[in-house]
Amino acid sequence: MDVAQPDQRSLEKSEGTERKKSRVEQIIENVATGLGNGIGFLADKGILFVVFALIWIAFGVGLVASQGSLDAAWQWVRDLPWLAQGLVWLLFLPVMIGLWIWESSWALIMRVALIVGLAGWTLLVLPRPWK
Repeated sequence: MDVAQPDQRSLEKSEGTERKKSRVEQIIENVATGLGNGIGFLADKGILFVVFALIWIAFGVGLVASQGSLDAAWQWVRDLPWLAQGLVWLLFLPVMIGLWIWESSWALIMRVALIVGLAGWTLLVLPRPWK
């Protein structure tokens, strides 16, 4: 019968020492912290709100004036390499969902209602410094 052995982390913590992080962990931590702090700064100052407001305004203009431009934007993102596509989807998720909805075969009124609701929700939840 095997006796349960405590894992290495609990041993290290109980001894009061922490294990040294690998180089990859250090890089990931620095990049994630930098991105998080950068996005937090943009959100706190209202820059993120302005950026998304401008993107949604451009989306609306494209929807009314030139629906082909939305199709071209969707195709441009689809033509990017997988890693770049993932980054675009991650950074601009609400807008990408809006493009995906627009490219779907759903009824026009349903697509427009969902996109307007998504744009409104996005701008509603982003912090604004003048609020």
